[in-house]
Amino acid sequence: MTRIVVVGSINMDLVTQAPRFVGPGETILGERFLTVPGGKGANQAVAAARLGADVALVGATGDDAFGRQLREGLAMEGVDLSHVAQLADSASGTASITVAGGENQIIVVPAANARVTPAQVERAQTLIARADAVLVQMEIPLATVEATLRLGHRLGVPVILNPAPAQKLPIDWLQLARYVTPNQHELAILLGADPDEDFRTLMQRAPCPVVLTRGGEGAWYREQGEPIHQSGFNVEVVDSTGAGDTFNAALAVFLHEGLAAAVRKACAAAALSVTRLGAQGGMPGVHDVDAFLAQPAG
Repeated sequence: MTRIVVVGSINMDLVTQAPRFVGPGETILGERFLTVPGGKGANQAVAAARLGADVALVGATGDDAFGRQLREGLAMEGVDLSHVAQLADSASGTASITVAGGENQIIVVPAANARVTPAQVERAQTLIARADAVLVQMEIPLATVEATLRLGHRLGVPVILNPAPAQKLPIDWLQLARYVTPNQHELAILLGADPDEDFRTLMQRAPCPVVLTRGGEGAWYREQGEPIHQSGFNVEVVDSTGAGDTFNAALAVFLHEGLAAAVRKACAAAALSVTRLGAQGGMPGVHDVDAFLAQPAG
């Protein structure tokens, strides 16, 4: 069984479905409100577990009602929580999400996620040393992201850096990543480049291999030479929240099959995830992905 360690955030998502996004100072009537587990770290952990991996999470919640719900949900998915801190003096992270027309707008309050420390990552060293891949995102302190990259590199374990929410990072950090997985906007920010520059040129300028997501168009990937395109899959979009997290989890889980196969399966998993509401609610199982890919093209 593939072993994945995720270092990242754990949030409660406060989701409002609306007919459209509101403007400044405007009030409209929403259609539906839900509280659903989220956070990029937790999302990727759940997605990887559903895809058949043995998953452990390094993170933090508050010792509050949301935190207890979040931990219970992760445990039910089979995620190892032995390295998830429960902080008595902090609230759990939250994300306020508005969904309209298949797109989303998100405001994240990190709370306990801001206290995921490099020391926590070091305490998980034995776990990480046994992993087939490590996933890390940027909803936790950058010092902890750096610690994860450096530890994975030192141990010879591939680290997949999902640079979201994006900001410019030192080149030497990026050189430690086995892959970075931005969208076009995130890649430009990551490199401090012009966002209008062709994304394929940006991919070739990156100091590490890049797997770049393009929504419904699929993904592009490059280890050496010219970037290669993996087409997306045509599905009816209900909610795009969590699609990127599903993609990253699938990439990590199937990486042992080779990069091309992993990117194809990641695109399929992400496509399936947008057909249902909620970040974790739409995440498919491994059999769902296999059945989807077995369908005739049309």
